[in-house]
Amino acid sequence: MAEITFKGNPIHTIGNLPRKGVGAPDFRLVRADLADVSLKDFAGKRKLINIVPSLDTGVCAASARRFNQESAGIPNAVIITVSRDLPFAQKRFCESEGLSAVVTLSEMRGGDFGRDYGVTIMDGPMAGLLGRAVVVLDESDRVVYTEQVPEITREPDYAGALMALKG
Repeated sequence: MAEITFKGNPIHTIGNLPRKGVGAPDFRLVRADLADVSLKDFAGKRKLINIVPSLDTGVCAASARRFNQESAGIPNAVIITVSRDLPFAQKRFCESEGLSAVVTLSEMRGGDFGRDYGVTIMDGPMAGLLGRAVVVLDESDRVVYTEQVPEITREPDYAGALMALKG
């Protein structure tokens, strides 16, 4: 269990992020057309998984925008933003923001992703949502970088995550 904060108040996640060097847990998430997606759908690519509580908040929106902008030109890579938002809301957000490099995926059909990646918030006012974190995987789905953002109202370390994504 990780202890993070929300506006300075301690809250806890269900577990911890996968360790660097291990194989990433597979997942079943939902894309905008309501189809299920797993890690296999991104086989052979480097993956930056931007985990956020909701794209309907300023910090989450800012991280999706920034990763969209900064990922341009990184070969063989995909930016995946995961939240509990419905796929329709995720699609509307990307369209209104003009985000084309980000793949948004929803955890609407269960809590396996949040549990397996250790990011489901267990207590406090955001209980049930996903904590802010970044996980970068190599082409073989091995974890090469993780960041559990300690204060949920802060943005992640973009430079560190993007450096890991570039390899």
